[in-house]
Amino acid sequence: MARTRAQAQQQELVDQRVEALKDETVESTRRRVESEVRAELTESVRAELVEKFSAEAKSEAKAAAQRIKRDADAEADKRVKDAEITSRELVLAGQKEAEAELKSRRAEQQKIEERLSNRESNLDARAERLDEREEAVKTREQQVAESEAQFSSRELELERQRGEVELVLEKVAGYSAEQARAELVARMVNQAELEANRKIKVIEEQAEEEADKRAQKIISVAVQRYAGDFVAEKCVSVVSLPSDDMKGRIIGREGRNIRALEAASGVDIIIDDTPEAVIVSGFDPVRREIARRSLDKLIADGRIHPTRIEEVVAKTDQEVAQSIKEAGEQAAFELGIHGLHPELIKMVGRLKYRTSYGQNMWSHSIEVGFLCGLMASELGVNVKMARRAGLLHDIGKALTHEQEGSHAIIGADLCRKYGEHEIVRNAVAAHHNDEPQNSVIAHLVIASDALSGARPGARREILETYVKRLEDLERISMGFKGVEKTYAIQAGREIRVMVEHGSIDDAGAFALSRDIARKIEDELTYPGQIKVTVIRETRAIDYAR
Repeated sequence: MARTRAQAQQQELVDQRVEALKDETVESTRRRVESEVRAELTESVRAELVEKFSAEAKSEAKAAAQRIKRDADAEADKRVKDAEITSRELVLAGQKEAEAELKSRRAEQQKIEERLSNRESNLDARAERLDEREEAVKTREQQVAESEAQFSSRELELERQRGEVELVLEKVAGYSAEQARAELVARMVNQAELEANRKIKVIEEQAEEEADKRAQKIISVAVQRYAGDFVAEKCVSVVSLPSDDMKGRIIGREGRNIRALEAASGVDIIIDDTPEAVIVSGFDPVRREIARRSLDKLIADGRIHPTRIEEVVAKTDQEVAQSIKEAGEQAAFELGIHGLHPELIKMVGRLKYRTSYGQNMWSHSIEVGFLCGLMASELGVNVKMARRAGLLHDIGKALTHEQEGSHAIIGADLCRKYGEHEIVRNAVAAHHNDEPQNSVIAHLVIASDALSGARPGARREILETYVKRLEDLERISMGFKGVEKTYAIQAGREIRVMVEHGSIDDAGAFALSRDIARKIEDELTYPGQIKVTVIRETRAIDYAR
């Protein structure tokens, strides 16, 4: 009984000492850690670390107390069962065991404190490194900002100084920068021309006397050996009528026949008081020829209505295209030229319906070809190539109404495209000095072209003005959206514009006519006035079966 009471007292004493040690250890550790962390860290970090380390210390102290309690219980039971000792000895033994366990716990607590201290040191070092890095970043950003500011200020200063220098230079020289540059380029060009002229002057003086004599002889021989006809073109064609009654049939009910013919052929049909005659007016000779032939066929056939007119005009258009091809083949045959590309033959044929200053270009090209060949034979140059270059020298005029640029350059591009010799291409491009002449044949073409155009009555200056004006009128009109075809008639006094009925309505047609008229006023110079007619037509066709 006494032993049981002693064991109980011993157990109670051990529990009290363990609880006291646990509370004292946890409380002292928490206070010390909290005071040290509070002194060195910020409020937010301090609170976080105190809470974290307090929880860890409590957990570790509680676990240690439980272990001590379990070990003490086991040891007490073992001592009671194994030996018979007095209560005094048991108490002393329990006290010794408790003191030993307390020392062990204090050693463990010391280790925990050391770990906390190391962790705090690491955190402090890391915080210092972060602070240093942040400070370095701020310093770098400040340096970059200062550098950018210095660069901007330096750039502005350089720009200001450059402007001041330019102003001073312009003030001193009396020229702007662009004017000085242009003056320098002009002086360099003039200097180069002077040097070139000095080098060739000696050669020219030596050859001038002999060249003049020989050139006069060659030209006189060539002109005497060739005497071709020339045709001065005009802008109207007259169609004879069997009787004046035919005029009413050509006009049709409310003018529908004549409107259909004008729309299909692109010319102006003039029916006036001239007896038994109708005048076809239009600058484009191809359209005028198509209209003239179509009228002859309609008068001979007797059936004159819009549908028949369109059929006849379409068929005549094919016939004229065939005649163009035949004209090109005839020109090549007369000059004895072989191997011309079919497209070049077609272009030569189109020159039959092209005039320059009133002179027919097809006849002019054949004449230049003959003159080139005759002069080439006198000089001992390749006669066939000279004739070829002479025939093709104005071939670009067949496309001047379709392409922008000099007819010499257009013709040279055609020759290159269809495989002509470089000498021929250069002669075509250089006959108006658009590029340097690289052969004797190129100079022969220039001379022959001048001879053919200088013949009395061969050319009329006013017709070329009409050509240019009509081409410009049609070019301006075709530049608007929705325009399908344009026809310049009445020698350039009227432009008729055919539009797509689906893309332009009636109100848009009025606006289009006004816009075209304003653009013509801005870009062209002409006497009198030009009438702009916009035609919008909708057709509904069906068949009764």
